[in-house]
Amino acid sequence: MNPRQPAPPPSPADRRTGARRRQARVLDPRFLDSALLETVRESVMADAGPVTPSRVAAAVQATGRLLGTAGSLAAVERISAELNGLGPLQELTRDVHVTDIFVNAPDSVWIDRGQGIEPAGVSFSGEAQVRALASRLVAAGGRRLDDGSPCVDVRLDGGYRVHAVLPPISTAGTLLSVRIRREQVFSMDELRAGGMFGNVVREVLERVVAQRLSFLISGATGSGKTTLLSTLLGLCSPAERLVLIEDASELNPVHPHIVSLESRHGNLEGGGEVDLGELVRQALRMRPDRLVVGECRGAEVRELLTAMNTGHAGGGGTIHANAATAVPARLTALGALAGMGQDAVRLQAASALDVVVHVERSSQGRQVACVGVVQDGPGGLAVVPALETRRGQLGTGPAWESLSSRLGLSAAAGAAA
Repeated sequence: MNPRQPAPPPSPADRRTGARRRQARVLDPRFLDSALLETVRESVMADAGPVTPSRVAAAVQATGRLLGTAGSLAAVERISAELNGLGPLQELTRDVHVTDIFVNAPDSVWIDRGQGIEPAGVSFSGEAQVRALASRLVAAGGRRLDDGSPCVDVRLDGGYRVHAVLPPISTAGTLLSVRIRREQVFSMDELRAGGMFGNVVREVLERVVAQRLSFLISGATGSGKTTLLSTLLGLCSPAERLVLIEDASELNPVHPHIVSLESRHGNLEGGGEVDLGELVRQALRMRPDRLVVGECRGAEVRELLTAMNTGHAGGGGTIHANAATAVPARLTALGALAGMGQDAVRLQAASALDVVVHVERSSQGRQVACVGVVQDGPGGLAVVPALETRRGQLGTGPAWESLSSRLGLSAAAGAAA
């Protein structure tokens, strides 16, 4: 070809290929450069009011960038996440199985979908972007994240619970943990299909709720305690009034009569704090049929045990413990924080609690590992297993006969276990 001659016009196929490449560049978040983000950010923040997708779209259009329809939608979604969402983490929330997101470093983002921790496949541009996101999320929750307050836990609209830690408390940079509460509560059928329990355990749990036995669900963080508790509360009679007390609102049972109370941290001057213990006392004045403490982890154990000993049968809550049999020691330790002696905890717990359900995470997912009966004997307060998983197989324990008799289960149920 003579170099002086003009190049031939591109064929229709070449034009389509070029259009696809330009669209790919637009859809790739890397091509939504920081200059565009900053321009739109300044434009949106210049006016008071909520950051809505329509305002972001107008700001993107005002930049004059020719992004095309698909590119404009991608830009609006990405910039909305940067201004009003979880930033680069927002796309991870589209997977309904993701329950937790962890940011250990700009290039170290992990997720939990119920089968253990796995790489997320997204990254940040650097430490500054991670810290900026953490500070914005904490500010959205009404708290501050700085050198004077380097560890903060907040709840955000949309069902997100965010925990952030700054250096030098964190030796590797800003850390972020995001717990996602799903609006759609799992049914008993879905939990069974997911491997959390089998037919025998399911029947036991349903009868525990139906016969108004008071219970605690124990386990480690992320083991599924709150998920199981939400599902079980949905089995309560519609005629019952449920009062839920939580440090950060996570329970959302499917039930027509729910009253939710959430603790409040103190302001910058240290005033205005309302702890779980105060909420339990207030809840007793609301005439609850069932009183539920989402996570019993401090001095509020005193009010919870007291409430369960004042005619509020069928109450429940969650507690961190290594095993069902370790719950009495955990209650004793929490009772000490409330100024209760060992004998006081033993007497209150023995009268207030009936059953402990322990859940664990394994390579197969989250599952009920033990259902135990709370007993007070010569050796003190104890949780005696009635159903227990050993080496992957469910079997009956020493307390099965007493529990099955109390629940009205046949001998065939024990044989099936």
